[in-house]
Parts: sequence; structure tokens; C-alpha cells
Amino acid sequence: MAESSQIVRLASADDPRVADYTQLTDVHLRRVREPAEGLYIAESSRVLRRALAAGHQPRSFFLAEKWLEGLADVLAEHPDVPAFVGPPELLEEITGFHLHRGAMAAMHRPAPVPVAELLAGARRELGADPERGRSRIAVLENLTDHTNVGAVFRSAAAIGVDAVLVTPQCADPLYRRSIRVSMGTVFQVPWTRIESWPEDVALLKDAGYVVAGMTLGEGAITLDELVAEDHENLALVFGTEGEGLTPETDSVLDRRVTIPMMNGVDSLNVAASSAVAFYATRSGQPAPPA
Repeated sequence: MAESSQIVRLASADDPRVADYTQLTDVHLRRVREPAEGLYIAESSRVLRRALAAGHQPRSFFLAEKWLEGLADVLAEHPDVPAFVGPPELLEEITGFHLHRGAMAAMHRPAPVPVAELLAGARRELGADPERGRSRIAVLENLTDHTNVGAVFRSAAAIGVDAVLVTPQCADPLYRRSIRVSMGTVFQVPWTRIESWPEDVALLKDAGYVVAGMTLGEGAITLDELVAEDHENLALVFGTEGEGLTPETDSVLDRRVTIPMMNGVDSLNVAASSAVAFYATRSGQPAPPA
């Protein structure tokens, strides 16, 4: 039986048709190319399946021979999308690293969602309590580490945060490391990039959210005290790994919140602190006794 024309067998690392996959370890190249060309890389069979399940459209697939059978259903659902296949050594020469997670796909970036639209749909997406109108969203201010961004998204998905907003200078949630660390949950949690920050804090407040920033600054209430206030709609803001929240953001918060530390530890990593805060303030929390 003749092989499907969808399968493109690679013979050279210089093949221009696989330009999307060349030297993926070059961080600068990916930061420039991905937004400019409107693409991102879904790495591993599980991750690309989650991207497809979220409705994202593939540009091409990229895999070793041994993964063809396992992805036969995916390829059959996208018969017009080329699947580049080659020996592991050649694929490694193209990408700059050994592919051991199944397959990859170059994906079209979805159009960004306006912040107001995201907030309007937040309560319907990830399990917010429709009877009480409770909603929890996260804001990532200027996080620079893609690993932390991915970890925050994974916690947000696991604990039921309804949406994530990222500020203009925040690392890209669709960078391949962010996607990989999140285990593809960046495709499950609705998110968008805020165009103007902290000016757009006003949008959150107008939508009925109490905006609470996580900080080590003096005068902050504890996370337990925030939970006891039992806000129906809460936006948790997490600052950059080194400096925390900017003074401009700090000045427009409704609440300044801290997680008390013990044993001489000064703070938690932002990924860890977000998981703690998400769980403590989760929308399924029963209201404290009167």
C-alpha cells in the first residue's frame, strides 16, 4: 500500500520545510520568531493532543518513525497537515536536542482574547460556582522565568483558577518550556496578555474583582485573613521573581497579602506561593462560620 502523501520523509537537516523546528534551544531566536510568525511549538504527544483538544490548529507535525503508529489518529484527523518524519539523529540535528517525548508540532497561535471578554467568560470556564458567582483569576506581573510561568499554569488548572492574565513584560506562556512544564495546561486555562499594566487594574475592579497582591511588604494582611474575608470575585497578583510587585501596582491594590514564613525562610518561589494562594482561596472554599 502506498504511503500517505501527508508523510514527508526527511533526508537533510537543511530542508527548508522544517524551518519551524530549527535550533529550538536558541532562546533569543524563539522569542523573536514565535510572536512574529504566529507560531508556537507543542512538544510531546500529550501536549500536542491537549493543544488540539483546545481547538488550536497545527501547521505541521515532526516525529520519529516509531511514533507514527501512536499518532495515527491525530494525523488522520488532519490529513492536509504535513508530518515530517526522520531518524532520531537527523531530528536532533535539526532541533538541537534529542526528541524523547514522542512528537512535536508547530502550531498556529490563536488570536488573543480581549481582557474584558476573558473576564466575562471566566466564571463559566473552569468550575467557578455559578450560583454564588464566585471567580478566581491570577495576574502574573513581569515573571521572567518560563519554568515558573508553566508551573503557575499547572497549579491554576489543578486547583480551578478560572483565568490567568499576563502583563506586557511577562514571559510567554506559549514558549516551549512553559508549555512543557505546565504539561499542556496552558491550553486548558483561559488566558490573555494585558495591554496596559497596572492601568488595567481598573478593568478588574470594574468587573467586580477584589485585587490582592502577594507581597512581603510591611502592613500586609496574612493569606488566612484574606480567606476569612471570603470575597466572591478575587484576582491574585504575583510579582516578578526578584523584586516582587512594582511600586506602581502596589499602590492600586485593594489588598496586600503575605504568606507568613517560619524557620528563617524569607519567601517562597513564585510557583510555590501561587499554588498555596490558589488552594487557600479556591472558589470551592466553604464560607467561614459567622
